[in-house]
Amino acid sequence: MATEKKAYVFFNCDEEKSQTSMNIFYNSTIYNATKKARKELLAKVEDEVAAGRVHVADGKMDAVTKEILDGEPTKASKYLQFGAIESFAIV
Repeated sequence: MATEKKAYVFFNCDEEKSQTSMNIFYNSTIYNATKKARKELLAKVEDEVAAGRVHVADGKMDAVTKEILDGEPTKASKYLQFGAIESFAIV
């Protein structure tokens, strides 16, 4: 059985990461699972952090980077405040 292909979307959101606060019209860039796209996703997160719109838990930026580049990007969400990464199956 083939592995399910995924795409990722970064969302600005409320502190609780509620689905209603994640606006696909505001955050509409879709990143696939390629190395290039993962680097672009990381750059988006870094830009949001630098702009002060998203906060990373103290000392966890390395973990965020590792999950986005080499792991499961959605797991980086647990270290983000006011931001989340969601995955969607590519069909």
